[in-house]
Formats: sequence, C-alpha cells, structure tokens
Amino acid sequence: MKKSKLIVYLILLTLILALRAAAQNTDSLLNTLNSSMKFNKVEATFKSPRLVLSQSTETQKKHDLDLVITHRFGDIGGNFGSSHTLYGLDVATDLYIGFDYGITNNLTVGIGRSKHDELYNLFIKHKILQQTNDGIPLNITLLLQGAVATRTPFANEFISFNHRTSYLIQPIISRKFSERLSLQAIPSYLIRYMTTDILDSKNLFTIGFAGRFKITKRLSFIVDYTLINGLSRPTRLSVAQYNPLGVGLEIETGGHVFSLNFINAEYINENNFLTDTKKSWKNGGVRFGFSISRNFSLFKSKNPDIKSTIY
Repeated sequence: MKKSKLIVYLILLTLILALRAAAQNTDSLLNTLNSSMKFNKVEATFKSPRLVLSQSTETQKKHDLDLVITHRFGDIGGNFGSSHTLYGLDVATDLYIGFDYGITNNLTVGIGRSKHDELYNLFIKHKILQQTNDGIPLNITLLLQGAVATRTPFANEFISFNHRTSYLIQPIISRKFSERLSLQAIPSYLIRYMTTDILDSKNLFTIGFAGRFKITKRLSFIVDYTLINGLSRPTRLSVAQYNPLGVGLEIETGGHVFSLNFINAEYINENNFLTDTKKSWKNGGVRFGFSISRNFSLFKSKNPDIKSTIY
C-alpha cells in the first residue's frame, strides 16, 4: 500500500511540474506571437468548462473566476419516482458548488464540494494544445483531480485516511468541426483505495464521449456518455452498475451558461459517478438536473488582443 501510494504521489508531482513548465513555455511562446496569429485559434469549441457529466477542453480566461452550481434530483420513474416524489423533484441526490480560477488562459485550478459523501475536490486543468485554422486539428487538455470524502464513516469503513481519497487522471481531446458541431473523447484513469463492492476494481479505466450541437446563437444540444462496463470493471458485481449517459440543453445568457439535463448518474463529481452509477435509463432511473455557470472577471486585461476562450 505504501509503495502504491508513493507511486501515485510521484506521478502527480511529475505531472504538476510538467504542467508548470508547459504553462511557462506556453506563455513565453504566446508573447512572441502577433495578434493575427493569436486570432488564428479556433475559439469556443464549447461554451462552458463543463458539459452534462464531464469537463470539456475549455479553460478559464486569465484572472476569471467561474462559479459552478450543479443539482441532481431523484428518479423520475421506477420504484423511487413517479408522482409520490413529484417525479424526483422532492429528492436531491447530489448538489455541487465549485469555483474555477484561471491562472493563465490555459491553466485553471478549481475547488468544489459535493453533497454526496461530503466530497471535497481539488483539480488542475491545463490546455496543452489548441486547435487552429491551419495546422493543429485538435484541442488537448489535461485534468488532474484529487478528492476526499469527509462524511462520518459507517462501521468498518475508512480504516485509514487513504480510504477516503481518490484521484483522477484525464486527458480530454476535442475538435470543433464547424460553427455548430463540436465533439470530444475523454479517456480517464481513476485511482481509489476502497470500493463499496468487494468484487469491483479499485482502479478503473474509462472512456467517455461528448458533443455539442448549436441549434441557435444561444441554445445548444449537449450529450455525454461514459463507457465503464466492459473495460477494466469486472462483469459480475454484487450490485449492478451502469454506464453514465446524459443529454441536455445548454443556454447562454451573457455571463451565464445554464444547462437543463436528464441523466442516469445520481452523483456529480467524476470520482463518484464513474464508480457508482446504479440507475438505468431502462428502469426509470433517469433524473432531471441543472447546472449554472457564472463567470466573473476579477482583473480587467490591459491587452486588447486577448479574447475570452469561453464567452
């Protein structure tokens, strides 16, 4: 256990140092570019740093602070839904409040807290490659996230502090194919020290797919699906687990991005919904949720060539 813990810390430390060096090199390179080269970038592949379930390749603009509020209600149908719970609106399965801050245009740090497991998360998100109109076909962003559950343990649970923690390594790859269509792939590796099911794997490899289709200037359709079963997860578990699927409408209103979603995942944070989605669209486990993203510019840039990567 000590050896695996040391390996995880070394991996995270190496990646953080690499991100810091990459951020410095990126800023140095950008300072040498003229404004026409800067504007050659493909902007706003997505309108928000988050989609239905997963994060997007977008990062915060330098010195911008994004307030994120996300809510998940209960089952619409099935044994735990219907009119008895007002189709899930009486129940709150999870609530997330977080803050994302842009250190540079390509480097974001974030912190948040989820109702489920009283989970606190801290992440670093760095865009290492941005799509351009002539040469670079993709956006690539690296997300590193750590989370700790702070709730009161049940009997024989959380024997050590490690059992409360989990870590996520996630390269996010996207492309804006046209003014209307953007797609992305999200391979992930989740590291945890305790499972709720003894038959389940502690470490999970997953791959997600997401997309955005612009309907009008301010309205878009978004979809998000993550494949977990059939990869590193065992086929037989004590409790059935399902692949998370979410669809939604994204509405842009100036500094706000507001999304209305339907998902089968009960929980919001990746460290939770990747490991624990026990509901299925087929048996009424779909639920309503919404997300609000509000962007604040803490410092006004003196550089007229700088353009927002989100709004």
